[in-house]
Amino acid sequence: MKPHIYHLSHIDLDGYSCQLVMQYTPYEITSFNANYGAEVPARIDEILEAIKATKEDALILISDLNLTPDESRMLNRDVESLNQGARSVKIKLLDHHGSGQVSADKYEWYYLDTARCATKIVYEYAKEHFELEDSTWLAKFVDVVNAVDLWHQDEVENFEYGKVCMRLVTETRELSRVVFSTQDRKYKLTLLEQAAMMVNEANAPILLDEKIHKMKKEYYRVDADNTLDNLATAFIVKLFGEKRSDMTIYYKGYRGFLSYGIGNTSIIGNGFLTKYDDDYDFIVDISPRGTMSLRANNKVDVSIIAGEWAKGGGHPNASGGRIQGFKEQFRYSLVKKQIQSLIDRCESVAGKLEFKA
Repeated sequence: MKPHIYHLSHIDLDGYSCQLVMQYTPYEITSFNANYGAEVPARIDEILEAIKATKEDALILISDLNLTPDESRMLNRDVESLNQGARSVKIKLLDHHGSGQVSADKYEWYYLDTARCATKIVYEYAKEHFELEDSTWLAKFVDVVNAVDLWHQDEVENFEYGKVCMRLVTETRELSRVVFSTQDRKYKLTLLEQAAMMVNEANAPILLDEKIHKMKKEYYRVDADNTLDNLATAFIVKLFGEKRSDMTIYYKGYRGFLSYGIGNTSIIGNGFLTKYDDDYDFIVDISPRGTMSLRANNKVDVSIIAGEWAKGGGHPNASGGRIQGFKEQFRYSLVKKQIQSLIDRCESVAGKLEFKA
């Protein structure tokens, strides 16, 4: 029986392309993404929790991320503990960052090759070990990612196409990686796959450059055409609606909706409050740095909330501020826990929140 693969990868073109490659293997895969720093051990903990919740054999696959010696030691220890039962849990790390050399020298599961990008390493490893369904366009796309990730400007054709492909990661941020991790990853991988299949077209860099905006719109479009902002807003508001039970907060008798890392609060907040006018009084979006944006629709004065939560302010329907001491989180439940603690502290603050035009 094939093990369930838990695939953790970086959040750049190389990292997501590793996951695109793995989509063409016959394995059941649960994917995760992380940037460097505190998010790496946080995602590893999430993977370990998911494995502990099952009894199946598992492979922890890590790509385009180097682990520190401490992170490697803890992961190795935790997997050894999991293997004391009847199942088998293995680790395979495929990376190209030289800063992982210390860990690579110590652990057999840590494969390091600085001459290839992570996508190329995963691609060639998958052909040998994961029954990869290969194609001419996939092989070519791997070379594109390798050229741009290692900055091989002499490989002009691949390099130029790779530069445009990078925008399919850097300019696809409509969805929050924390709140909508699965949907955000699917969005990026869908567009990368479309780009990969165009790699052999004539004038591919120019062709892709001209198509990116349309590709994004088509991803969000359900029926009638509209601006990208409006299509993405409708998509996000629908996702919000599906998560209302988990993302609702209350403050001084008013019902609010708490989002995290969405941005563009004016457009999305207005779209949400219009859709759920009977259910919500305000919406607040918190950024990973603790900056908050509040929007209302003539039901509550959010400038007062901004003042009480963060000594901020603004207009009755549009206000903001920055929460002192806010700690960036990589799981929505922990964001909500922080904000609920803030709400509990502020509930006793004197003052009414009635709307004043």
